[in-house]
Amino acid sequence: MLILMLPLLAAACGLAPNLTPYRIEIQQGNYITQEMVAQLGPGLTRDQVRFVLGTPLVSDIFHEERWDYVFMRQRANSREVEYRRIAVFFEEGRLKRIEGDGAAAPGKTEQ
Repeated sequence: MLILMLPLLAAACGLAPNLTPYRIEIQQGNYITQEMVAQLGPGLTRDQVRFVLGTPLVSDIFHEERWDYVFMRQRANSREVEYRRIAVFFEEGRLKRIEGDGAAAPGKTEQ
């Protein structure tokens, strides 16, 4: 019986390299769209910015006037990684400027 099963197992192993496991999409951080950034303007309070963009991924105690929003996504069955970073700067508790790449609206990014 074992001798009869051996050729079938060998044939099945030949198919294995063509099979790939299912991979899920990996998303980390804050997903920020153009529309979200377009809602921001100078003078907004911290609470208003948090309402529009969500809680910042990085809030450093040494740089209290800066919030960083980082987003990383790797789509299923792809090696390509989408990465975006947006930094929001405050002055005296009010939004001063936005810096970043990817989703920054025209005219909103400085230096």
